[in-house]
Amino acid sequence: MWSYVLKRLLLMVPTLLGVLLVTFVVIQFVPGGPVDQYLAEARAGLGHGAEGGMAYRGGQGVDPKRLEQIKALYGFDKPAHERFVQMLGQFARFDLGQSFFQNKPVAQLIVEKLPVSMSLGLWTFVISYAVAVPLGIAKAVRAGSRFDVVTSIVVLVAYAIPGFVLGVALLVVFGGQLQWFPLRGLVSDHWDELSWGARIVDYLWHITLPVLSMVLGSFAVTTMLTKNAVLEEIRKQYVLVARAKGLGERQILWKHVLRNALIPIVTGFPAAFVGAFFTGSLLIETLFSLDGLGLLSYESVIRRDYPVVLGTLYLFTLIGLLTKLVSDLCYVWVDPRVKFD
Repeated sequence: MWSYVLKRLLLMVPTLLGVLLVTFVVIQFVPGGPVDQYLAEARAGLGHGAEGGMAYRGGQGVDPKRLEQIKALYGFDKPAHERFVQMLGQFARFDLGQSFFQNKPVAQLIVEKLPVSMSLGLWTFVISYAVAVPLGIAKAVRAGSRFDVVTSIVVLVAYAIPGFVLGVALLVVFGGQLQWFPLRGLVSDHWDELSWGARIVDYLWHITLPVLSMVLGSFAVTTMLTKNAVLEEIRKQYVLVARAKGLGERQILWKHVLRNALIPIVTGFPAAFVGAFFTGSLLIETLFSLDGLGLLSYESVIRRDYPVVLGTLYLFTLIGLLTKLVSDLCYVWVDPRVKFD
């Protein structure tokens, strides 16, 4: 077991290097980098003068020394391979760098945006598992019945509707026409002035529509996975033996079938739980004016804020690899028959 864990930890190093290298190389060929954007903003600042004068284009009209200073400001005065090695050295010290445009450390930006994404992710995770697992068990027990057919249709239709489309519909109906829920934000502007009980109510009032937009589409996979796993176990030989010994259906289901059927659900639990902390939904956050990790990632790509792009990529890839390792180890914890050797 420990040799397997050591091998997986060592394999994370080339995996991280590969992800960072591919992203870094792609970035070098993407037009409109930080220097270009700086020059574009300068050009827009000059614009068309009152006399009809034309603005300069690109670096034309910029003093060469000033251009070199701009490149040095963003670190582009060095060759690409030197910048890549320097970035790896920073990441090895868990220094994610400094944002080009927000003048803040990348780690600080992540911490500032994390509560919004955590709110969406954790509520989605808890509600999805709390509803999908019992629903999947009920569908397996009643396989082929009208309940099974109707719930399958409802779950698959909800899965087919994009979250942002559902969010727009919820905003129009419940936020606009009926005005039951707020249209934007995670809390009210006067949230600091409220009592603790009023703060909780206000927070839940704001988070209802965004969570509902995200959670409906997440039922299908877990529900159908639970149903199929339970059905597979019910049809096995040991269930027939248990019935022949006179055990009741409820006892067989809860004490024998579920212990084996929930193995794929339990082993995927760590990845889903950790992912709830760091998963940002760009469209949902934009639609409901929630400033989270999804919006941060989108804006950093659009503005070519490379330290934010690469810093968040490094952190989330590392967390993903570690979570995957924990998920694999959960197989041994849940089912001792599994041997990695």
